Amino acid sequence: MNPTTTDHGWKVLAILSTLMAFASISTDLYLPAMPAISESLRTDAGMIEWTVSGYLIGFSVGQLFWGPIGDRYGRRLPVAIGLVLFIIGSAGCVLANSVWSMIGWRVVQAVGACSGVVLSRAITRDLFEKERAAQMLSTLMTIMATAPLVGPLLGGQVLAIAGWRAIFWLLVGIGTLTLVALATLPETLPHPRRRREPLGRVLIDYLDLLTNRRLLAYTGAGAFFYAGLFAYIAGTPFAYITYYHVPPQYYGVLFAVGIVGIMAANFANAKLIPRIQSTTLLTRGTALAALAGILLAVAVRQGWGGLVGLVLPLFIFIGSAGFIIANSIAGALARFPDRAGAVSALVGAIQYGSGILGSGLVGVFADGTPWPMAAVIALSGIGSFLCARSLQNSIVST
Repeated sequence: MNPTTTDHGWKVLAILSTLMAFASISTDLYLPAMPAISESLRTDAGMIEWTVSGYLIGFSVGQLFWGPIGDRYGRRLPVAIGLVLFIIGSAGCVLANSVWSMIGWRVVQAVGACSGVVLSRAITRDLFEKERAAQMLSTLMTIMATAPLVGPLLGGQVLAIAGWRAIFWLLVGIGTLTLVALATLPETLPHPRRRREPLGRVLIDYLDLLTNRRLLAYTGAGAFFYAGLFAYIAGTPFAYITYYHVPPQYYGVLFAVGIVGIMAANFANAKLIPRIQSTTLLTRGTALAALAGILLAVAVRQGWGGLVGLVLPLFIFIGSAGFIIANSIAGALARFPDRAGAVSALVGAIQYGSGILGSGLVGVFADGTPWPMAAVIALSGIGSFLCARSLQNSIVST
């Protein structure tokens, strides 16, 4: 373990948690304001939803650039530049007077925000070895999981008091405070460990990484799960509110239950890692996700249990994230410690790309029932398990 960890433990933990939470706070805060933004910018709900899609696309693609830059120039400078872009993008959203300008500034915001997310994972790998890195990632994700719980509630209050533009001013403030706090974070990648190859070799590096079967298995386990996770995010508003007639004000409660499940599983994962290998925990977590997905699909198809038959397997599926995401990322990073930034970027881009695909499939196959969501989640859980199982098989064979 790097000595700076003990010297700055709680500060490092707080800053890394904030950086990782940027993916959530950038969207969760303004979700309650989307109807108000639609009215203010004189556009329909479908166009406003593109502010989310544009953000996800920028967030996914942007990671592919920040990772190699972090491996070449260190971690702090790229994160600082990313935070400046995030601040500029957030201010642009405040001043936006059309939906297209809002979408454009959301892309800028996303490209900036993802620098902190991708490089905070690389920093964790700089400071800790594989098992300890998985434990720390679980701790960080437990902390950052509070963002989806607090974000919509806080955004709703800001909207009621000061209007939707104040939400983006709040994001400007969060970005500025994080930039100031970054000055206290030690540089975790010393000059001798930085890569010297030209950045033009980035594409070749990514192609080289994609030839490693174990890296692909770790990445696949997380990516398949992300497809199911985003299918859940896209499908549950309709499934709960429209199909099962849950009052909209209670949707947030059901959503929060899933977040609590993730936090509990992340906490358990961090406690179990000293006794059980992270790859074993990953396999067990994906098995749980696959089982929950299958139960969900059967319950929805057969009409078993009504709303309870939907909520319970979804809770188990979402909670399994605590055993899947941190362990899959840590396992992938452990394969290439000298290219932690590039690996983190590749893993993040594939995961969010899979998330866009998962949510898109729910929309394409929408039939007025929760079945498309359930089917995507079931297939995602099975795919995640098969990837993790291949890792266990390779360990046994060696």
